[in-house]
Amino acid sequence: MALRNKETTGILLLNLGGPDSLRAVKPFLYNLFSDREIIKLGPSFLQTPLAWLISSLRSRKIEHMYKTIGGKSPIRDITEAQAKALEESLNSTLLAHDSSHNFKVYIGMRYWHPFIADTVSKVLDDGIKRLIVLTLYPHYSKATTGSAISEFKRATRGRDISIEYIEQWYDFPPYIDSLAELINLGISEFNIKDIHVLFSAHSLPEAFIRKGDPYVDHVRTTIKEIMRRLSRDPYNISVLHWHLAFQSKSGPVKWLQPTTDETIIKLAKTGVKKVFVVPVSFVSDHIETLYEIDMLYKEIAVEHGIKLKRCHSLNTSEKFIAALKELVLSKMT
Repeated sequence: MALRNKETTGILLLNLGGPDSLRAVKPFLYNLFSDREIIKLGPSFLQTPLAWLISSLRSRKIEHMYKTIGGKSPIRDITEAQAKALEESLNSTLLAHDSSHNFKVYIGMRYWHPFIADTVSKVLDDGIKRLIVLTLYPHYSKATTGSAISEFKRATRGRDISIEYIEQWYDFPPYIDSLAELINLGISEFNIKDIHVLFSAHSLPEAFIRKGDPYVDHVRTTIKEIMRRLSRDPYNISVLHWHLAFQSKSGPVKWLQPTTDETIIKLAKTGVKKVFVVPVSFVSDHIETLYEIDMLYKEIAVEHGIKLKRCHSLNTSEKFIAALKELVLSKMT
């Protein structure tokens, strides 16, 4: 049913998606490995059969991982909660200023439900004429934002709708503020002199970076801005040992180094006893935080005499939702 009572601006949050049941793991992996924009599996005619083979071989192991965190990915639930909180925040801001206008926030996932194309159909059915597409990947990479927006453009080709994009926001001050707040909260339980902060970003094949992908530069800029923000009021943290590592690599190609698990072991060998992990390239909890960091890396840390704690994910934190709102409003001028 079209939204005709008020002039409505649509907001589309783009995300990766994740299996919503154990049965969904194999088809989710198939969709992921079928995306030739992020991984080329031999000649193009072999992409589909090789994607099927890889997803079949890996599904049992990945199913076990999801089983340990509740039998599904939480990413859809969290992204829907983020969308709801953002919509409420935007509309409450407008209420006192412009009763003739409102916002409606949608979510579209690249590799699982609700798929981007299906959400585009819903947006058009609702009569939306202006849409702001906001990636939930702060750091641009062709493997994440690039792939999702390419899929979105395929779904909207020839459609009568005005579209604006927010494709990267790695140094957006309200976003930096939201991360700094959570980091300060987490490290407050430690003696700052003793703790090492380990920023853990999702890995990429090194070939992406060699070909000009800005992802690593964006992540490093985010960290630099976080350190700058923590050095000022109200935190005033001027000395903090930090490191950057990469997690979640898969496949035989060369991935970004160093890895998070190897970095934890290296820190232990230098006498470090306390590590605070910040999942810097993620804006919500999912298998990479709940399984890899909270279970796998914590077990490695314990084995090597390290007390490991993870920073809370942004999820629906008040400052993060405020940051998303400011991103949207920056397009409304």
